[in-house]
Amino acid sequence: MAGNPVDPLQTLSAALAVPADSKEQADILATLRESLEAHPNPIPILCTTLIKTVSSAGDSLLKRWVLDLLHFAISRSNLSTEVRTQLASQSVDTLVTLLHDSNTRTVKVSIQCLTSVYPLLFRSLCTNRTLRQQWDVLSQCKARILEFIWSPNASSGVKLSAIKFMQRVIIVQTRGISDPRLQNKNDPNIANVPADHPFIPGPALEAEGMKLLESVITMLYTSQNPELLSAILHSWSNLVKQRPALVHLVVSSLSSWTPAALSGLPASSIKSVEKAVRILLIHISRGPHGSSFGAQINEALSQQAARMERASAEEKARKAAVAASATEATRKRPSSTPAEQPSDAKRMRVDADIPGNASAAFLASFDFTTLPISLITDLIVANLQAFTEPALLELVQAYRQSRGLAPGLPAPRTPQPPQPTPEPTPAPGLSTEPPVKDEPVDPLQMDIDEEEMEYEPDRLNMELSGDETIAEEETIPADLPEALTLDLLDSKILEPKELTDVERNALIRGSVARIWDGTEELKADSIVPSQWPGASPTDMWMMLIVRMITRVAHLDGDQPPEDGGDEPKVPQEKTALDFYSRQDNLRQTLCDYIMADFPSRLRLVTTWMNEEWYNDLVSTYQTVLEGKPEGKPDGKDKAFARFLLDLPSVPPDVLGLLRDLSVDPDKMHVGFTSLREFVLERPSLRVEALQVLLELTTHPDPVTRRAAINTVRRWVPGIEPMDSMIRDFALQILRRLQKRPSKEEVPKVTDEHAGPGDENMEDGQLPSEDLMQTPYLTEELELPAQKAHVLQHVELLFALSVKIPEFLDEIFTAYGQMELSVQEAVQDLITALIKSLGSSNGKLLTLMRTCPPGSESLALRVLTIFTEHGRPSAQLVALVKGLISDRDLDARFLIPIIAEMDKPDILKYLPRIVSILNGQQEPKNLVRSVFSSVVTTPPQTFGTVSSNLPRVRQSELLTPAELMVLLHEAEKEIGLKSAIEAIGVCFSMTDVFRSEILAVVMQQIVDEPVLPVLFLRTVIQAVTTYRTLVGFVSTTLLSRLITKKIWQNPHLWEGFIRCAKVIAPASFGALLQLPKEQLRELVDKQPSLKSGLREYVTKRAGNKARVAGFLDIFGEDDDASPVAPVTPDVIMASTPV
Repeated sequence: MAGNPVDPLQTLSAALAVPADSKEQADILATLRESLEAHPNPIPILCTTLIKTVSSAGDSLLKRWVLDLLHFAISRSNLSTEVRTQLASQSVDTLVTLLHDSNTRTVKVSIQCLTSVYPLLFRSLCTNRTLRQQWDVLSQCKARILEFIWSPNASSGVKLSAIKFMQRVIIVQTRGISDPRLQNKNDPNIANVPADHPFIPGPALEAEGMKLLESVITMLYTSQNPELLSAILHSWSNLVKQRPALVHLVVSSLSSWTPAALSGLPASSIKSVEKAVRILLIHISRGPHGSSFGAQINEALSQQAARMERASAEEKARKAAVAASATEATRKRPSSTPAEQPSDAKRMRVDADIPGNASAAFLASFDFTTLPISLITDLIVANLQAFTEPALLELVQAYRQSRGLAPGLPAPRTPQPPQPTPEPTPAPGLSTEPPVKDEPVDPLQMDIDEEEMEYEPDRLNMELSGDETIAEEETIPADLPEALTLDLLDSKILEPKELTDVERNALIRGSVARIWDGTEELKADSIVPSQWPGASPTDMWMMLIVRMITRVAHLDGDQPPEDGGDEPKVPQEKTALDFYSRQDNLRQTLCDYIMADFPSRLRLVTTWMNEEWYNDLVSTYQTVLEGKPEGKPDGKDKAFARFLLDLPSVPPDVLGLLRDLSVDPDKMHVGFTSLREFVLERPSLRVEALQVLLELTTHPDPVTRRAAINTVRRWVPGIEPMDSMIRDFALQILRRLQKRPSKEEVPKVTDEHAGPGDENMEDGQLPSEDLMQTPYLTEELELPAQKAHVLQHVELLFALSVKIPEFLDEIFTAYGQMELSVQEAVQDLITALIKSLGSSNGKLLTLMRTCPPGSESLALRVLTIFTEHGRPSAQLVALVKGLISDRDLDARFLIPIIAEMDKPDILKYLPRIVSILNGQQEPKNLVRSVFSSVVTTPPQTFGTVSSNLPRVRQSELLTPAELMVLLHEAEKEIGLKSAIEAIGVCFSMTDVFRSEILAVVMQQIVDEPVLPVLFLRTVIQAVTTYRTLVGFVSTTLLSRLITKKIWQNPHLWEGFIRCAKVIAPASFGALLQLPKEQLRELVDKQPSLKSGLREYVTKRAGNKARVAGFLDIFGEDDDASPVAPVTPDVIMASTPV
């Protein structure tokens, strides 16, 4: 039917022409359904036409058929997503109407259809902003179906379908996987809804989805319906697979669940729900997201095991108690035989009836399921023994007739003495053979494999040749006349008739057809299965067909010619060639028949291959194996894997075939399944099959590589010998990434007795010939390394490290021996592994504390991963602080944790971080981020703080003034150039370092007994950035510096002079406070200030003697050229450091 589709319209017309709901109509519709399943393209046209026609009609065979076809088309057919979406859009209005149908089955199938319709239309409506009416219809469907869940009048089937619909709604109305690399385009979820969608409220739907999930969890804890609970638990496997963010909620719910709400139900029902919970927990623990919840799941499983064991013991005790009470009641029950003492007939009848009535009432109300099985068996046997065999057979016959069943064996009659029959007297000279037992014999249990096929023809030839006189005497009666004595010495067997190829084929096909007809007759005989258990007629047909092809006669080419002369060998060779060619043609015919429908004919091909192996014709395997991959197996063909596994002897090139299948995207499932089964169930091929799988873990295609990794990782840890082989392979592939000495660097071995082990190799390095090589890796890694090539080497090891943290030691050790580009790739690729292990992983923390030499940058990368999206734990902060104290590590280790330190530690370690500044932009960005994290934002008004700080304890943060002062005080530890750059970073943070903050800084520093070298540079930068500070500097700061005799420090004195020039003429009043010698030095170094100072002194017109002294210093400078305005950039460039 699949190969020859029927005409849908003609077949449907034929179905409508016959009587409705008749068997004939059912057969026609079944034929049409079978054809449409194989060729589903006409389904959308048929469904959209018929669904509207039958929806308003009553229940009928055609209506049920159309609904089932619609459900198949939307849910399970191989139609494209666009076609199924269009069909769902055209059918949703009709399905809404059918939700109110009076027939329960119609409602249930409609809900099942809408379960697939909802995600299809949801995804379509997310991009289509005009079909608001369709969204309203879909929302109406959802509301109506959810009502069925809480309705007390809804049937169990409808409720179960509604539960599945609600689970699908939860999946659609929650967010999918956030990682874009793992997102499934065919997984509609709430993240697909645009924020500005006109009629789909994304936040409201997401809230509704979470509320529905809470309702499901509540139902899990409160429902007393085991079927409902099983449906919920079975649907959660898809939920945890598609929504990893909800795994924590599911695991917590299952871990806390107890069967308290199921009290009062039979123990078997409670046990069924317990098993469903246990299976789901184990499934989650083995999934990709279960490693984070391993401890919680294991604890829940152990508690559940104890609970189930306790419940089982209680149930056994209860049954034993009931059985004991039943036995006691039976023993104490009075006999139903009338007592002999009372003489009153009426009293005797009452005494006899009352116990009988009580016994019947007791048995009618007694629950026999509470009794132990052994006791029930003893009771049944005892009751059967109470009847004689004829009486029991009569009761069985009467029961069959009352039920309308086929009559059984006739009841035995009164035995009659047998009539004597004359026994034939054996003729003299004939052997008396034992009587043949007239009963069917199992042909598959007859010894035809060895003895009959090998020895019977020889014995038959000896008897026919007349060599044995005993056989001749036994076959010729003694009373025959001599004339009739048969002499077989000269007799010959007639040669078979020579047939043409066409006649041979017709004869074989006819034989096969008769054998098949014989099996059909055997199937109709109800006695056969009971008489021949394990040997069905189909098995006999297969055995006969296979042996017709495999167990044929063999040409004897070793006999010499009859005349002893030399005869030409060409005719004999030609005959042999034709003979074996015909055998091969038969085999090819059988092979073609099998390939036409391989999965359903798997038993036949397995039987054939075993027979071929038995006859030492292993080469025939290749006929099947070469024919199978042509178009088959497809991605879901499990029959081919089963076939390979059942072969008695596997050809050597099968593994190559499976390797090719594994790299084919459409057939990789069959390849990996077969290789996995070979490893598990064929020890003789385990090493070779596992080696193929391990080599595929280095395949350049990510899909193939990850499929191979998922296949082998299930055997690690603990499943030997695969565990050891996988570990060794992963480590050897890792060592390929380590540096290898060039050929010039390898010292030549001059000693003839020296071997490869005498070469001076560095630790961790291997000669090229000792490294693991696979077909998918280049002989040597090209440098600079590409990330994709490095991933081929490390992805298996990273996947195993989740289960075996000890592999992290190997990664860190090998990392120090890698080239720089390889190290950079490993730092990027290890991110997913570190995130999955988490910052609380003990092995990782230990490795960070004791990282091998050369792996410090990898440890820093691990620390960065831990802290890039969250605050580091106190344990991590303490570890890094200890690491910094014990080892001379890069200051970058401090950057991720500096914000979590106390203020004394911040003051201690911050200069070390600032020292990384080297004029490059990247270190400057890092230092700016550190300043933002450790400095509190100054309040715009007192009493308010920023809410965006990474720290909660504001008292542990530095004020901006404290940071600026620290940079000046630690300028020697930091380095002047780095300190200047850090101060520049502070000035760039204008929202933090405002003018009033800088005024506080300058006032605090100027009061220090020893002024920093960079102080005057900072003052100049402050007054050039904020002109409002000029008054403070000119009136207060410069005067304080003069009192501190600033000229005694050459660097600071130079800065003082430049600062005075920058803020002139505001600085003139302070400059006049200088001693005359220093004032003269100042104007000599800055002649441009003379005219301004002279004018300033003249205008003040104070003490004439003092003015004359100042004028003497300033002199006449009429020829002095006007001073060009000095820009802040020029001042900062010329300021000494």
